[in-house]
Amino acid sequence: MRRSLRGACGALALVVGLVLALAPARADSQAPAKPKFGPDAVPFYAAPDYLRSHAAPDWWALSGFYVPQQTSSACSLAAIVTVLNAFRGLPASAEEPIVTQAALLEKTGDEGWTAKVVEEGDGITFADLPVYLDESLKAYGLSGYAIEVVRPTADTPEELARLQALLAENEASADDFLLVYFNQGVLTGDWDGPHVSPVGAYDAGSGRVLLLDVDREWYVPYWSSAEKLLQAMLRPAPADQGVLAGQTGGLVRLKRVGS
Repeated sequence: MRRSLRGACGALALVVGLVLALAPARADSQAPAKPKFGPDAVPFYAAPDYLRSHAAPDWWALSGFYVPQQTSSACSLAAIVTVLNAFRGLPASAEEPIVTQAALLEKTGDEGWTAKVVEEGDGITFADLPVYLDESLKAYGLSGYAIEVVRPTADTPEELARLQALLAENEASADDFLLVYFNQGVLTGDWDGPHVSPVGAYDAGSGRVLLLDVDREWYVPYWSSAEKLLQAMLRPAPADQGVLAGQTGGLVRLKRVGS
């Protein structure tokens, strides 16, 4: 949701140049680079078998509309735009555009949401997510849907079984989509903070979930285990996350009804 700055730009170029000039030239004196992903995430292209051998309806419905978050705090906006476009479908008219992040904020006219998703904004709480999803669907005149909120409470076999059952049901068709509010670092091994992204697929055989992470500056879609996803939803946001400190997550399901 809110990624801390990865470096500072305030040093003078002259000082930087002197430091570089005086630095040891031996490559073996440098610490190895940190991997892009931690041990609990696998890039989608490194494990392609499921998508090649299964229908994966949500992957095909969502991937064409999958967008990167436009600011460091706009993961909820990008995730909702992705799911909204998939639910709505490609407009038939050449004159009608696909929903964009800027267009959605303008269409909803929600000043509170807009303020939360600006660069270095506060981001949203889990309770905000279904509210903004519903608001977005109504802003585009969509109907025939239900929104379900699933919030795990403990890292137990029972909660894991409930999560796996929901993921399996979701994977069966493109009649429903899942948004997940989770601690990104639990899966990626990096930034420790709350984040929102759509679920792209679920491989029940391996127990792995495909996350369409909207943090596209840093990541591609990746697989992670359902067990780790449960832990990521349960991990509270740290104290440095301001108004989001202590936030835990869950799933918001958008489902077609009456069709």
